[in-house]
Amino acid sequence: MASPVSDSLDMRLLALARRAGHTRATETAVRRFSALGEHGALWIAGALAGAALDGRRRGRWTRAAKGVAAAYVLNTAIKQVVRRRRPDLPNLPQLTRAPTQLSFPSAHAATSFAGARALSALVPGAPLYVVAAGLAASRVWLGMHYPSDIAAGALLGLAVGSAAR
Repeated sequence: MASPVSDSLDMRLLALARRAGHTRATETAVRRFSALGEHGALWIAGALAGAALDGRRRGRWTRAAKGVAAAYVLNTAIKQVVRRRRPDLPNLPQLTRAPTQLSFPSAHAATSFAGARALSALVPGAPLYVVAAGLAASRVWLGMHYPSDIAAGALLGLAVGSAAR
């Protein structure tokens, strides 16, 4: 169980993200960018494209895709056990939709960091981690997750992505 201090920090960081840099244009752009992370589709598509184009390392690309899918499945199972509700801040509604109202851990963070970790064995990793961090952060900015949801999802993704390498 989280401590009152960590709960308070989680809420303060969430409120800060929900108020920083919000315009109609930025909200539209961030929503569109965040949609790329749905169900790990961006990462799975990238890994499958690699498998199709790089026959010599096809097995490694396929393992990366399976790693992202495994992170998604594990994340979903953990959400069903933990059952933490998504943030609900007064006067700061969520800016997009999700298939459930369960928040912990973040599937965007889990699949993105699993993808970045697994795929960084095949292509330069720095850009992958930048995209993963951006997708994960977008979820707090859009009001869909607490920062601790992102941290837990990222750790889960890194662990699964490491196993998939």
